[in-house]
Amino acid sequence: MRPPRPLLFVLGISFILGLMLWLVLSLNQLYASVVITSPLLGNILLAIVIGLLGVLLITFAYYFLVLPRTKAKSKKRKPKPKVPEVRAEAAEATLKAVRQQVEQIHDEVARQALHSRSREIEQTLSRGELRVIIFGTGSAGKTSLVNALMGRMVGRVSAPMGTTQVGETYLLKLKGLDRQIAITDTPGILEAGVAGTEREQLARQLATEADLLLFVVDNDLRQSESQPLRTLAEIGKRSLLVFNKTDLYPEGDRESILARLRERVRGVISNQDVVAITANPQTLILENGASLQPDPEISPLLRRMAAVLRAEGEDLIADNILLQSQRLGEEARRLLDGQRRRQAEKIVDRFQWIGAGVVAVTPLPGLDLLATAAVNAQMVVEIGRVYGCELNPDRGRELALSLAKTLTSLGIVKGAVELVSIALQLNVGTILVGKAIQAVSAAYLTRIAGKSFIEYFRHDQDWGDGGMTEVVQRQFQLNRKDQFVRQFVQEAIAKVVKPLKLDIEKLDVESQPEPELQEEDY
Repeated sequence: MRPPRPLLFVLGISFILGLMLWLVLSLNQLYASVVITSPLLGNILLAIVIGLLGVLLITFAYYFLVLPRTKAKSKKRKPKPKVPEVRAEAAEATLKAVRQQVEQIHDEVARQALHSRSREIEQTLSRGELRVIIFGTGSAGKTSLVNALMGRMVGRVSAPMGTTQVGETYLLKLKGLDRQIAITDTPGILEAGVAGTEREQLARQLATEADLLLFVVDNDLRQSESQPLRTLAEIGKRSLLVFNKTDLYPEGDRESILARLRERVRGVISNQDVVAITANPQTLILENGASLQPDPEISPLLRRMAAVLRAEGEDLIADNILLQSQRLGEEARRLLDGQRRRQAEKIVDRFQWIGAGVVAVTPLPGLDLLATAAVNAQMVVEIGRVYGCELNPDRGRELALSLAKTLTSLGIVKGAVELVSIALQLNVGTILVGKAIQAVSAAYLTRIAGKSFIEYFRHDQDWGDGGMTEVVQRQFQLNRKDQFVRQFVQEAIAKVVKPLKLDIEKLDVESQPEPELQEEDY
């Protein structure tokens, strides 16, 4: 066991004093003996000993007096990690990236809507209140809870399901909390009809924007209520489960329901975040016939709200801002991805028929994908450009040839020819089948190649864990469905087979010898 510091200090001082006394006596004897022979050498020796003694004293004082104070000051001055600021900076960076993506979206309505939401999130970065959303089934007592929290009537109580049409927000101030609290009542979930579904969508949207969520129930948690609660928890929503209308149950039943609620949300909401309240107690009838309206009993909820918001309020705001900016980024990416996909598919559609035309005018003993390599290489370059990847022709040709080899090695070329052959023989005359099969098969394979390259560029020029093989096989399976093949062949007949038929008929006419003139023709 290490001795205490004061004891070490006393022992150290005693040791130094004893050492000094011994040194003084020894030095006196040494100096007396040396100074007789050489006064200069005696003075030098005395100076060295005194200097060493001074260094020893300074070192001891620094270790026991100065160093502890320096450490204490450094501990006090050590800044606490500013988690909310870090998250807010992350949100700002995300918003900046979102704005760059939004500028690439062609749909004016969608672009303006995303810009508007981006500005709203930016304003939220500097807002002064915590946003608390009250969420739950219709007539679970949400509006009554708002009334009780506000201490005054702000909405209809005991209202039928569907009364709260839009989110209504009220401001509340809690003791010990610098920020104001914005309480938002939402429409009930799980209501019947189209209007009920629309109101539920609004309620869910408002819930995702909450800093703190109050999920209100008036009985045991049903599966239909558990699902949205868990979904909101999965996206990071901090929630309190509020068991309302407890005055309707005997004490034993009330405790039993509370225990079941805590068990059902285990792993999602902690036990202390499941609270029981009575927001709008039933009116009591006294013996003399008079009625008495008890005060709401919401103190457990107020205490828990205050504790959570004081301890986690800044983090909750920062988390929510970051979540909203990330969700906006995801929506922008989804819209941009859809736009790019449509553009890329138009490119594939154009080049598949160009490839078919190249094969149609190039007689081949068999389907050789090298014949369309240049076409596919240009297709790759143009698809890459849609996704912001500038490829040179050599890189495009390299990718096209690599995929062509994969198509061949997987047997997809043979499978495509067989698929197209069967479909064409049912739709065109035998005289055209041989030449048409090559052209239409080339178009079909170009389509599979193009669709595969769309996936490649969508994932930042990455084929994924399964590599090119898995992507190509998946696209072949998606494009061999009967309905698609029938539609594809019908389009191929219009774009490839009919022009081939006209060319063949024209060649037949040109190759026929002119009729000999008879004497009577002169």
